[in-house]
Amino acid sequence: MRRFYTGCDLDRVHSIAELAEIARRRLPYFVWEYLSGGAEAELTLKDNLAAFSAFGLHSRAMVPCHAPDTCRAVLGRVLPMPMLIGPMGYNGLLHRDADIHLARAATARGLPFSLSTASNTSLEELVAAVPGVDLWFQMYAMRDPRVQNDLLQRAADAGCRTLVLTCDAMVLGNRQWDRRNFARSRQLTWRNKLDVVRHPRWLKQVMWPSGLPGMGNLEPYLPPRERNPLGSMAFIGQQMDTLLDWDMLARLREQWGERLLLKGVLHPADVERAITLGLDGVVVSNHGGRQLDGALSSLDALAAIAPQARGKLSLLLDGGIRRGSDIVKALALGADAVLLGRSTLYGVAAAGEAGAGRALDLLTAELALTMNLMGCTHLNHLDGDSVFQRRRA
Repeated sequence: MRRFYTGCDLDRVHSIAELAEIARRRLPYFVWEYLSGGAEAELTLKDNLAAFSAFGLHSRAMVPCHAPDTCRAVLGRVLPMPMLIGPMGYNGLLHRDADIHLARAATARGLPFSLSTASNTSLEELVAAVPGVDLWFQMYAMRDPRVQNDLLQRAADAGCRTLVLTCDAMVLGNRQWDRRNFARSRQLTWRNKLDVVRHPRWLKQVMWPSGLPGMGNLEPYLPPRERNPLGSMAFIGQQMDTLLDWDMLARLREQWGERLLLKGVLHPADVERAITLGLDGVVVSNHGGRQLDGALSSLDALAAIAPQARGKLSLLLDGGIRRGSDIVKALALGADAVLLGRSTLYGVAAAGEAGAGRALDLLTAELALTMNLMGCTHLNHLDGDSVFQRRRA
């Protein structure tokens, strides 16, 4: 009988899907919906996964199966694997100190970690807790220039040398299934309140002893009485600059002297503008299918964008990565590396730092195995001839 393992021995977890099942069982339903759901009919959420299934992999015979070279140069640094943990907001809903657990798992494996503006752990707390972290900082454009400038200075002071500006969440997508868990704004329905009580481990891990965490990066800008989850959420909702445009990005390029990436790009014309502004890279992303439902899948957008980006800026992708073979396909279609989102969140929700590390190790092992099975000895050998369009029924 086929069924996922749902126990505590991570050595018996053999896929990201298995980690996801452990996370689903551990989390209250409203938290699971926040983690796994998408916008409206979830067309883009589903397409992100289906796009990888639409591509097959070519294999070459008679290639000795030595350990393949999985190193990749990304933005001036050689990574042992072509991946990093991408920015995700309010991870403390999954596991207390989730940002620290994720950063430690990434750092232990020589990979960068991206901290969100909407993280529960502040920039300062993270670098104190994770010595040696290769910290990237994800930023939303803020209405108040004093807040934005201070966040930039704090990121620089924390040792961040890579800034990622998110451009596809100036207004939030219609996440209707998420909203149905609430009777009114931030007030769970009675059914969900009862479901929370059925998850004592989560209550102890996340809520005890001081309740849900606030957003650490934003609390310095809040009055003392509003330094809590509700105050933080209200603040970022008011501060999100809905008028973000290319002129503002040009000013940010002048202000931030280190590496600057634009996240949320899906169209080749936008890549051309990013190149013109002198950006260091773009992240091909549809926000995990949580914003515009019906938007192009990240992988399909990558295939269209790669010819414009090649040799001009770094090209990264997020959305739908669940297997090492998915990473191979993304690189073959032009990505320099991938950002991991839900894959590592499933891990941290299941077992904290150890679970996040297990997710990274599974993807690492699957990537190496896929390369051996393809007869590919180095990531640099991957190109458009490494993949083919599978016949669809």
